[in-house]
Amino acid sequence: MENYWPGFERVAYALYDKSNVYLFNHPKFSNNPPCTYHIFKWDAQFNADTIIMYEEYPTAIVNMDHYKEYEDLFSMLVHELFHGYQYIKDEKRFPDEMIGVTYPLSKENVELRNQERTNLYRAMLENNRIKKKQYLNAFIALREKRAAKIEEYLTYEKLVETIEGPAWYVELKAYSEKSPLDYHSV
Repeated sequence: MENYWPGFERVAYALYDKSNVYLFNHPKFSNNPPCTYHIFKWDAQFNADTIIMYEEYPTAIVNMDHYKEYEDLFSMLVHELFHGYQYIKDEKRFPDEMIGVTYPLSKENVELRNQERTNLYRAMLENNRIKKKQYLNAFIALREKRAAKIEEYLTYEKLVETIEGPAWYVELKAYSEKSPLDYHSV
């Protein structure tokens, strides 16, 4: 995990399907060598691809039925493991998901947000310093325009970006490592 993010430590994780849960690296079950994992029947706490507190320990969970290819499953597991790492490192900037439920999905807000992301993406890829600065200035101008319209939701967005941005980054690194595609294609 260190090759995806400096200091990245793995928390417990579980791969599951509609019948079973395969739990790895959990401190409650680490005392029974030679078995490195624990199998039990699926229950409702294993739902979605996320991080949960299982037996009072952060545990990344991923539904194996959602993925056909190994690299997809692996990279999503790394993404969720990173959220567990954020948790054990005492990250406090997780967004309030209830605010996300009421997030303004107006046509104007979505379009401006897409333009923001396009400019940020182009800035990231641009090698010419002058053009890079132009893309970044366009990003900032669009962000400020949206900030005036969405006010408190901008804080929510920034928190999502702060938590999800690095998780997407390590997901990309993991996918790239396991994918048969070259890095540029990924």
